[in-house]
Amino acid sequence: MAGFSKFLPGFRQQATEEGITPVAAEQTSPAKKGDTPANDAIAEVGVSNENQVDYKPDLELPDLDAQRGVRNVEAVTLTWSKPSLIAVFILMFLLYFVNAFQASILYNLTPFATSAFEAHSLLTVISIVANAMSAAVYIPLAKMLDVWGRAEGFLLMIVFATLGLILMATSNGLSTYCAAQVFYSIGFGGMTYSVDVITADASKLRNRGLAYAFTSSPYMITAFAGSKASDDFYYHLSWRWGFGCFAIILPFVAAPLYVLLKYNLRKAEKRGLLARERSGRTLLQNIWHYTREFDAPGVFLFASGLTVFLLPFTLADSAPNGWASGYIIAMIVVGFVVLVLFGLYEAYLARAPFIRAEFLANRTVVGACLLDMTYQVSYYCWNSYFTSFLQVVNNLSLAEAGYVGSTFDVVSGVLLLGVGFLIRKTGRFKWLLFFAVPLYIFGQGLMIYFRRPSGYIGYIVMCQIFISVGGAIFIICEQLAILAAVDHQHVAAALALLYVVGNIGGAIGNTISGAIWTNTFEKALERYLPADALPSLEDIYNDLDTQLSYAVGSPTRLAIQKAYGYAQTRMLATGTGFMVLAFVAVLLIKNINVGKIAQVKGVVF
Repeated sequence: MAGFSKFLPGFRQQATEEGITPVAAEQTSPAKKGDTPANDAIAEVGVSNENQVDYKPDLELPDLDAQRGVRNVEAVTLTWSKPSLIAVFILMFLLYFVNAFQASILYNLTPFATSAFEAHSLLTVISIVANAMSAAVYIPLAKMLDVWGRAEGFLLMIVFATLGLILMATSNGLSTYCAAQVFYSIGFGGMTYSVDVITADASKLRNRGLAYAFTSSPYMITAFAGSKASDDFYYHLSWRWGFGCFAIILPFVAAPLYVLLKYNLRKAEKRGLLARERSGRTLLQNIWHYTREFDAPGVFLFASGLTVFLLPFTLADSAPNGWASGYIIAMIVVGFVVLVLFGLYEAYLARAPFIRAEFLANRTVVGACLLDMTYQVSYYCWNSYFTSFLQVVNNLSLAEAGYVGSTFDVVSGVLLLGVGFLIRKTGRFKWLLFFAVPLYIFGQGLMIYFRRPSGYIGYIVMCQIFISVGGAIFIICEQLAILAAVDHQHVAAALALLYVVGNIGGAIGNTISGAIWTNTFEKALERYLPADALPSLEDIYNDLDTQLSYAVGSPTRLAIQKAYGYAQTRMLATGTGFMVLAFVAVLLIKNINVGKIAQVKGVVF
């Protein structure tokens, strides 16, 4: 534990904003006990006398203007000790470890799971639906974290994730598996988001990059272990057990963090830092109050509008006239109009909007969101079929393909710790983007050339390293940029906005990938397959196991490899072209000194 404290030198009680010179207070007559600012503030919300605290000049209180969830977490950070803070970071590390392990296994086993339902070519469709549903949940979840509390929102996401894993492990058809993927994506995406919000609550802005790097570092541990476990699950047990075992592991790992947050919340109540409201409202008045606080109309408009807008990207391929089908056009138009109504409602009518209009107009917020969307679109234009490509074209085993596909996890895990230290020392993060954007484009551009049937796998790994360095810097700088532009009350909303934009970008990228795959791979198979293999065209197109069943070097296997190379080249070229927008995003982001912004209170890192 002592070693952990040394590794995180920023743990201390934060009482004043760093870099601000204290000014002597004006002399006034002594205040009577009970008339102090601390007790007056607490009395406003109805705390009993026995819970009041004596005034101390350096006493910090939760922001009484903030919503309840924010007040609660500020009370917790003002109450807990350094060992509790260290324990929270360790528990978040373990949660990320479990998430990284299962994500690696899911990434490697999903092509085989969809092939079991003869739907390998629907990989991107499933991802689009899951991304759309997840994106629609982040804003409601942000309001839940702000209104009800961090622990409650976190617990709900664990329930969704566990349910999704159970359904995936027991699914016997594509429809059940798709529903399971939605629950899984909402649960694990929401859990990661909740942990990121708690990390922000428990760290100063200058140290936040290092905090995020630490909590996400398990990915470099699980990158190889997850790939090997995937291989063992598939060939020695089944892909179902690869999902089902985590339905047992996840609740046991998640429970301690929930308990610790609730325990310290109770301590804060006993100390009088957390006021219990005496509203005097009737039941109906309470329902109306929390409807407005939760921004229920805004949440409904956003979730419904985004879902209706994104669903056509999934349904268009199966529609009678494709994108020209009437109901496809109608859904896009209706979804867009509802999203516009959501923006107008939030700007002019909402009593507690999820984020203030001035933040949405902030150039740094816009730049961070644009960079995130650009990166996600570019990445998912080609990534969904990457492990399938490595197995079919480069003749790698499932485990070996997983190792190559996990390059990002290994590189980012090591790199982000160094990036976090650099940001902590310099207080700046924007300069890193001037290095990351060109490197990412260079790495992905090289992939266009090297990802060919005759390509050497070492060159692909080299390109993956370049892509990983750039992408890892994108992720941490996006988060710091958008958090530096808002106050503590809007931390959850700002991160939710970033997650929403990222999921929309992922859905768009998968849509592009699916469209390219559908319109290139099957046609290329028709051109390249020998005549005796053409009767099996549909099976080859839809089933990864069938593709792998042909001997390496056989005419059919070589034809499949050429078809993969033809499709993947176009996916990569499209993704690389999108990255031009990243230069615009970087120019929009301000060069903020995060070392001079005090955003949180209490015992923080």
